Amino acid sequence: MDIDRARTFLEIVHTGSFLKAADRLHVTQTTVSARIRTLEEGLGRQLFVRNRNGATLTPAGREFERFAQSFVQIWERARQQLTIPPGRSSVVALGGELSLWNPLLLDWLVWMKREQPKIAIHAHVGVPDQLLEQLRTGVLDVAVLYAPKLLPGFKVELIEEEQLVLVRTPARNGDEPLDYVHVDWGPLFAAQGGFGQAAFGEPGLMVGLGPLGLSYILRSGGMGYFRRGVAAPHIEAGELELVEGAPEFTYPAYAVYPESAEARGDLQEALRGLKEVVVAG
Repeated sequence: MDIDRARTFLEIVHTGSFLKAADRLHVTQTTVSARIRTLEEGLGRQLFVRNRNGATLTPAGREFERFAQSFVQIWERARQQLTIPPGRSSVVALGGELSLWNPLLLDWLVWMKREQPKIAIHAHVGVPDQLLEQLRTGVLDVAVLYAPKLLPGFKVELIEEEQLVLVRTPARNGDEPLDYVHVDWGPLFAAQGGFGQAAFGEPGLMVGLGPLGLSYILRSGGMGYFRRGVAAPHIEAGELELVEGAPEFTYPAYAVYPESAEARGDLQEALRGLKEVVVAG
């Protein structure tokens, strides 16, 4: 099967439209239609039903989806294996959200170097939708995310379950009230009733990255929600203090990887490393 046909098929499944798939693949809609027609002729089955609202899978299309997904993943896996550096046995491509790289995924990189030096690593940083797209198309072997969407043919495994706690710079006599720095911890935080405008009024500063917000507060003073593990050293040093009585929020991180990963020893070792660095931390 032609890899472009498989990718085209999966893009239509993902977007629900021949036209949207063409835009994402940077080809014409005629090319997309021709690829699917050739694919259907080769399989002897109709894969999509096209209508005014887009395209939906037929029963044969739903059955074929997992094979197409596996084919694309195997192809990308083969490309990665051909780029293995000398002295290495395999490559694992892992991506994570920016705020997860320090310390969780940085600790994991150190663990992999120490425990699995024969495995080469391709490390990626990105936003959730981008990472899931790379995972779906086989560019990534595993993505570590806070609130992943469910994808057919992929497993979601809890890696870390940390708490977000409200901290502030220590109060001093004569200090003005502290500004609340709002960190966008994502929809899960918001769904749990994460503090923001309702609790503190319009925040003077809103940031999309936890480490940036924390660094700002340490230098300029203020308060905000941060991961307990990251805030703990600053609390011990007297640079921050917990706000008594403030609610805490669960903030879990998950590893998403293909179901076929169970047959890959290197990827299983990578997942084991993620779990071990969490326990050690």
